[in-house]
Amino acid sequence: MTVMQTTPAATEQATPADICSAPPRRHPRPDGQDRYTISEVVAFTGLTAHTLRWYERIGLMPHVDRSHTGQRRYSNRDLDWLDFVTKLRLTGMPVADMVRYAELVRQGDDTFAERRQLLESTRRDVLSRIAELHDTLGVLDKKISFYGQER
Repeated sequence: MTVMQTTPAATEQATPADICSAPPRRHPRPDGQDRYTISEVVAFTGLTAHTLRWYERIGLMPHVDRSHTGQRRYSNRDLDWLDFVTKLRLTGMPVADMVRYAELVRQGDDTFAERRQLLESTRRDVLSRIAELHDTLGVLDKKISFYGQER
């Protein structure tokens, strides 16, 4: 598959649910035993503690549980959501749109159409950036070839 070829996202699932993530990856602990501290999440995701707190403050992750002493306790579902948010950031989606998407998820299934619109818009932006990068790569290849010629 070349960079310009894309495949549509799978539309059929055994149970139609928005899990808000890429295909699940292996978690460090099984469900039910998944009470991660912020430092464990930092180590697992590569995000900073500051970023995790900021995500919570702006509404991107308002559902983080707390221990009886007030410490954040993240679940496997939170890790999946963070993985998805990280992918959205890589697309260049504005933070405001990510927060809007999170709000729509919390509002429930009636927001599928609006969520899809946000993601389709982002997908178009990504494809445009890929085309620009492909063109840029062609320019670099020509320059590299030029400098590689014997003179």
